[in-house]
Amino acid sequence: MKTKGRSVWSRIWSQYSYIFVFLVIFLVFALTSHGLTWNGIMNIFRHSAVVGVIGLGMGLICLTGEIDLSVGSMLAMVSGFSVVIFNITDNIVLTLLFALAFGAVCGLVNGVLVGGVEMPAFIVTLATMLIYRSVSQYVCQHIPKELCGGGSSVYRMASDHENYQALYQFGNGKILTLPIVGIILLLMTALLVYISTSTKFGKKVYAIGSNQKGAVMSGINVSLMKMIVFVIAGVLVGLGSFLWIAMNASSDPATTGRSYEMYAIAAVVLGGISMSGGKGHCLGILFGAMSYTIIDKIIVALKMDSLINDAIKGTILIVVILIQLAGPKIKEKFL
Repeated sequence: MKTKGRSVWSRIWSQYSYIFVFLVIFLVFALTSHGLTWNGIMNIFRHSAVVGVIGLGMGLICLTGEIDLSVGSMLAMVSGFSVVIFNITDNIVLTLLFALAFGAVCGLVNGVLVGGVEMPAFIVTLATMLIYRSVSQYVCQHIPKELCGGGSSVYRMASDHENYQALYQFGNGKILTLPIVGIILLLMTALLVYISTSTKFGKKVYAIGSNQKGAVMSGINVSLMKMIVFVIAGVLVGLGSFLWIAMNASSDPATTGRSYEMYAIAAVVLGGISMSGGKGHCLGILFGAMSYTIIDKIIVALKMDSLINDAIKGTILIVVILIQLAGPKIKEKFL
């Protein structure tokens, strides 16, 4: 009976540890925020949207046992060029379609090199991380300034365009009390959960991450699957880029998306997805993204020195990983 209880606990912990982690972090936030309100919670939800959407793509990549370090720079480039498209067309739909398509192209570049050429994902995406941001900065400095909204080094949406307010309202508006961008995150999470758990494609993703050699022997085209996964991740970065410009009406090629590859990885880790591949659930990324946003809020609430913010976040990530790894073992040993 005791063994059965241990087995049940291990299964629950391995599948839903991200919920326990989120609840602990949220409890700490509630105790330190000095007046938690519904609007405050919705603000966290809103600020989690871009990281969460990008994190969903990162999670899919990590499930195959790979990684993408270029998503932050990709966000900077796709969002910046999307601003240019908006300034040219004054069309929200065309801007969205461009962001999705351009993100897919950027993801395809990574996917071909990783899946097709079989280069290490760490090296490939480290290189494209440098390329994407550099290209974004170069273009911003050399195209006509009216296409950048008149900014000298920042892509800005032209505020005199007819659809400017509509796009900005989309990025900052609410339906009832829920932020629109947060609703988009929920819909994308639901879609990725369905794809990863209820389709043949999702089963192949898990198979590749669990045992790549076994996946090849079972007839799975691993190279093609990795290309598709990187393209999907690129599309999600494109969507995140569209949400970014809708929320901020601008994109700074030097700072937009800076360290977002780490934020996305943090959302994946806090969401309980194994970085070695094949384990975890895409639903956890939603909780992981919100957990990471809440950690930021806790640091602000406690008025900690901004110079050690990243050190605190890094320490929390290490502790969370240790808890996720050791939780079932500790339970089995002492209970």
